[in-house]
Amino acid sequence: VQLVESGGGSVQAGGSLRLSCAASGFTLDDYVIGWFRQAPGKEREGVSCISNSDGSTWYARSLKGRFTIFSDNAKNTVYLQMNSLKPEDTAVYYCAAHWGLVASPESESEFGSWGQGTQVTVSS
Repeated sequence: VQLVESGGGSVQAGGSLRLSCAASGFTLDDYVIGWFRQAPGKEREGVSCISNSDGSTWYARSLKGRFTIFSDNAKNTVYLQMNSLKPEDTAVYYCAAHWGLVASPESESEFGSWGQGTQVTVSS
């Protein structure tokens, strides 16, 4: 199982970025893919996740509809579309995989396979 994130970068507040999480060594069909982020000096927190078996999604309440998670199973890739970015969104973003169901999508302990992370920096 391998996950590779890409799409991070530096943007100004109000801008958008689309992060990609490319999976290899397995197909997404029976997996839940989660996005997490870790800002400097803070604990890693759950951002969003998607169940590729039924398409259900979860988002952290703090995002207030600014982020959208979706999958392209043909490309074996999960995306995180981030709009109206704020300086407080600055963090390293990670994707992670879990086979089967997830009881607590915000909990990183649910996810066993992780990517290396991609940096997102939002300037004011």
